[in-house]
Amino acid sequence: MIGTGILKGMAVTARNFVGSYFEKERLITVQYPEERSPLPENYRNFPILIYDTDDAEAGLRCVACKICEKECPPQCIYIVKSEDKKPDYMGKPQFYPAVFDIDISVCMSCQICVEVCPFEAIKMDKVFELSKRERFDALLQRKRELSKSNTYYHSIHPIEAAEVDSKLAEAAAKKKPAPAPPKTGPAAGAPSPGN
Repeated sequence: MIGTGILKGMAVTARNFVGSYFEKERLITVQYPEERSPLPENYRNFPILIYDTDDAEAGLRCVACKICEKECPPQCIYIVKSEDKKPDYMGKPQFYPAVFDIDISVCMSCQICVEVCPFEAIKMDKVFELSKRERFDALLQRKRELSKSNTYYHSIHPIEAAEVDSKLAEAAAKKKPAPAPPKTGPAAGAPSPGN
């Protein structure tokens, strides 16, 4: 019959129109930017760098291995490895990124950099209001802007951050040498019965 497609489309429109008065989710209008809807745990926008101590430079987890730079499909990550080493948050001497830039005008938020990072140093942020008046240099996020504390990471992704922290603690415990077993037998320095 001619016009059945139009009738089906109008039925869907009528059902959505009537349903909008009875379904609670449709009745609420969020007055953005004064009010904001909570973002889900797995929401992702642009990458950030995580540091563990109070000092963003000293506690940065990134060791400039450049895996994220190589794996990035749009090639928006630029890293320059340091010439020297400095102690990381666990006290082990590591290289660090002298330069770490992400061009967010090119980044497609694919999260591949997060998945390939072996040090849990790069994660996805929830901030989406990053528009700038300038077009080029303002959208280039440098290491200073990208560095966020582990407590900030816990505030935006609490479940994921707890899993990451437990995994890092487990790896650190495995790397620690086992305590020496106590010596059984005569105490050191005590004369033996035959002397």
